[in-house]
Amino acid sequence: MKLTDTQAKYLRGRGHKLKPVIVVGDAGLTASLLAEFSSTIDHHELIKVRIRAGDRETRDAIIKDLCKRESAELVTRIGNVALMYRPNSDKPKLLLPAR
Repeated sequence: MKLTDTQAKYLRGRGHKLKPVIVVGDAGLTASLLAEFSSTIDHHELIKVRIRAGDRETRDAIIKDLCKRESAELVTRIGNVALMYRPNSDKPKLLLPAR
């Protein structure tokens, strides 16, 4: 699902007050971290993830891999914090603008 500019802006506004709930450390994307990410994003749909990696390229690679593995959309990334969205197919909590 590709987010439109309006939808991304809406999600950035909703995510502004959120605190990071997932922290990716030196171990990277472990099986337990992926399981926690999946259950958390299923429940909340919009979450912040803090990536504690050395440089920008490593952080970008981790974010890209996490989005690909978990079918999530990157809304925005500022520094080492990424805002990610994945709609819950069973019980959607966030109603995105149409355009």
